[in-house]
Amino acid sequence: MRYRTGIGYDVHQFAEGRPLILGGITIPHDRGLVGHSDADVLSHAIADAVLGAIGQPDIGYWFPPTDASLEGISSLKILEKAAALVREAGGRIENIDSSLIAEEPRVMTHAPAMKTAIAAALGIAVTDVGIKATTNETMGFVGRGEGIAALASASVALPERA
Repeated sequence: MRYRTGIGYDVHQFAEGRPLILGGITIPHDRGLVGHSDADVLSHAIADAVLGAIGQPDIGYWFPPTDASLEGISSLKILEKAAALVREAGGRIENIDSSLIAEEPRVMTHAPAMKTAIAAALGIAVTDVGIKATTNETMGFVGRGEGIAALASASVALPERA
């Protein structure tokens, strides 16, 4: 096997009247995130990391924001597609590591549920999903509480090239 690593980054702005969904879990908060899908910034970063590890385009290619049929789609479906593409390439996802960057809300109490949802969508063990959280120390748009950012890396094992 050969091992590949991908990285992902995503950011979404807060908005009133939307649920806050992170890692496939609805998190209690007074605002949610804006996006064509459910705006799950964590799942988007993870999906892009997985796709990058296998040399595929980002989630905007597979789930274009211009496609009205995808309005409000669960980002767990996006993770499922990324995992399916890995399997189609004959590979397997080895592990995910991720960081949420937000001033609020505090999310680590929800990390076990997020890890379970992400692992199920990717078809990997819960112990192969890492989630961390930090703030932006009140700097920039995240620091001003305008949105949430997420970073992720994915390690994927692929068959040797012929």
